[in-house]
Amino acid sequence: MDNSGYEHDLQSRPNNKEVEASRLSEEEIKAEKKIIYKNVLLISVSFLLLFVAFESMSKLQSSINVVNNLGTWANATVYASLILSCMFLPSILIKKLKVKWTLVVCIFTYSTYIAAQFYPEFYTLLPTAFILGMGAAPMWSAKCTYLTQVAHRFAGLDGSDPEAVVVKFFGIFFFFFQCNSILGNIISTSVLSSGKTDVYTELSDEAMAKCGSAYCPAQLGSSLSNITETSELTSSSTASPVDLENENFKTDITKIYIIAGIYLACSFSAAVIIALFVDPLTRFGEDERQEGKPALTGKDLLVATFRHMKKKKQILIIPLTFWSGIEQGFFGADFTAGFVTCAYGVHIVGRVLIVFGICDALASVGFGFVIKKIGRVPIFILGACINVLVIIIMLSWTPTSSAVGVVYLLAALWGTADAIWQTQINALYGVLFKSDEEAAFSNYRLWESMGFLLAFITQASGVCVFPKLILALFFLAIAMVGYGMLEVLERREARQSHTQ
Repeated sequence: MDNSGYEHDLQSRPNNKEVEASRLSEEEIKAEKKIIYKNVLLISVSFLLLFVAFESMSKLQSSINVVNNLGTWANATVYASLILSCMFLPSILIKKLKVKWTLVVCIFTYSTYIAAQFYPEFYTLLPTAFILGMGAAPMWSAKCTYLTQVAHRFAGLDGSDPEAVVVKFFGIFFFFFQCNSILGNIISTSVLSSGKTDVYTELSDEAMAKCGSAYCPAQLGSSLSNITETSELTSSSTASPVDLENENFKTDITKIYIIAGIYLACSFSAAVIIALFVDPLTRFGEDERQEGKPALTGKDLLVATFRHMKKKKQILIIPLTFWSGIEQGFFGADFTAGFVTCAYGVHIVGRVLIVFGICDALASVGFGFVIKKIGRVPIFILGACINVLVIIIMLSWTPTSSAVGVVYLLAALWGTADAIWQTQINALYGVLFKSDEEAAFSNYRLWESMGFLLAFITQASGVCVFPKLILALFFLAIAMVGYGMLEVLERREARQSHTQ
């Protein structure tokens, strides 16, 4: 899901530092800082629990709810709803409920979707996916608002630079957040690998030729039963040849219930933590956060979002933002289904995603240090080169029973590239649009969600992996051309400002 917006509301507040520092004693300042750290950590842990549940369940959808591509249609619905939500709902909901209770209410929208996994049908998953999407944008906006507000409060206590504190607090947050893939997939792997695993068929290399880049979601057809199939119903003695080809997509319903139950408990715990233990933002000046700056209503934000699209820099960065959604959606749907589940079984998906999550988390931290040494341009080029390399391997390699390690390697490389896109595109928006952050990050959420939506709709519609890989290369090329033009424009403006 979208994790953008940490630069939101970075403007310093005149005289706030001096006022805070002079008003409190040293002991009171220390106590206040501890309270702020407590709230930052609680919100971080809450989002970790929530996305342990959602992200892990989302990446399993194309492997467990495969009849008529139900799971992928559900994922597509999430991002279609998010596109609508991000354009007007955050301002409305935060204004009505305040930041803390916006977080609580929106977390429960995620719980409805996870609860629907107990009875996955089009009339249960799609409505709850739509509800989740409507809650996602306000939740992320509320989180960004809370962290930036308490960061300004913290900076005001000792007269430090607010922007440095914001970066620090978001570093803490994303350290926890990036661990969700690791913890969530440890849970799913443990459950799916427990007990009897003879439900998973070791395919011959000839059968695996229909996996990888040759995989087509439509090939499953309606002959494959939904996740409600038990291991007793999938024995090779009674299965047809068509069923045998798709045996790895069948999963014991009891294990799905266990996973859904654990994830539902995690999502409820996330809401309870914020409701009971996080201090309301009014304690840190929520009512004054927009002082001297008119708050955007839902209608104002919608108008500002579309007006912002006319800016040259925003136009140039749209392909890169769109690519960010494409690459995440492809990995979460096509890669997990075509390269992992199809060839090696759904119980392997979690293990592969753990590798992806570890590399993503480590690279997110590591590139933060590297960019200070070499700048952002080489980092973006590296991300593109990694993705091109992985796509070429995917196009030319066919899974075999003896080459399962390749999917782990591909996941590790894709996770490294994903870390670049997620961290650096966020930062780039913050640099380019310092004075217009609300409209800018609304555009970020909009175009990234459009990328997700395209990736999931094409998979749900039965488009094979091979043309999806070609499409991914095309969008990556367009994205890098736009980024290159943006950097040229930025350097030209920088030279002009120096000469004046």
